[in-house]
Amino acid sequence: MDILEILGYFGALLIGVVLGLIGGGGSILTVPVLVYMMAINPVTATAYSLFIVGSSSLMGAGRNLQKGLVGFKTALIFAIPAVITVFSTRKFLVPALPEELFEVGGFMVTRDIGIMLFFAILMLFASISMIYDKKELLEKKQEKKPVNFFLLGALGILTGLITGIVGAGGGFIIIPILVLLAGLPMKKAVGTSLLIIAINSLLGFLGDLGHQEIDWPFLLIFTAIAISGIFLGVYLNKFFDGKKLKKGFGWFVLLMGIYIIWSELY
Repeated sequence: MDILEILGYFGALLIGVVLGLIGGGGSILTVPVLVYMMAINPVTATAYSLFIVGSSSLMGAGRNLQKGLVGFKTALIFAIPAVITVFSTRKFLVPALPEELFEVGGFMVTRDIGIMLFFAILMLFASISMIYDKKELLEKKQEKKPVNFFLLGALGILTGLITGIVGAGGGFIIIPILVLLAGLPMKKAVGTSLLIIAINSLLGFLGDLGHQEIDWPFLLIFTAIAISGIFLGVYLNKFFDGKKLKKGFGWFVLLMGIYIIWSELY
């Protein structure tokens, strides 16, 4: 085991610690850790990420379920079209992507580069969401009106497509949708989003079975380390200011996103 691989397992622990400390966001590191530290190709890394993120989110959803902070009806309306899209994306769309996507100025954008660039852009948006915490703003904009189930389902499809391509849960996308469109209070939106992410990710991962070679011992060990990190993060949360940590982590994710764009293009 080389130093980079050791750092990769430490990265698994860090993913869990961040999830436990700030309640989300850590899963955005899963694909970069798998690709750049564990030397796993991006397509397989996004598949592994679905399993890791889904398992971790399920732990968080269970904790929120005990507190009554999960809206089941809203979760199902959003998750059903989303999970069908994630599964279809992993089963049919991703395997159908050609090795060479397109060429720009003599630079060939391959499938792996395209996935990592798309993922990096998602990281930039996620980082902005963490740096500029908009919880209060979202709740101020929240209006008491009938839930638009059609729009909620349509956004579930869009979220499912993004999740299926990059293997990330997309909590920073789901939470504003649940607050603004479904009218859920912020805490309940967070708990509900974790359940949606768990359903999307774990069932979406099934779409990879059969055409992806899964290294189950590695995947289960990595996932177990990440989940252990969650418990450590929850314990450490007693000693740190969650808001400051979230903003600091947001800047870290921003730098990571910029680094990935630079490394893939240059």
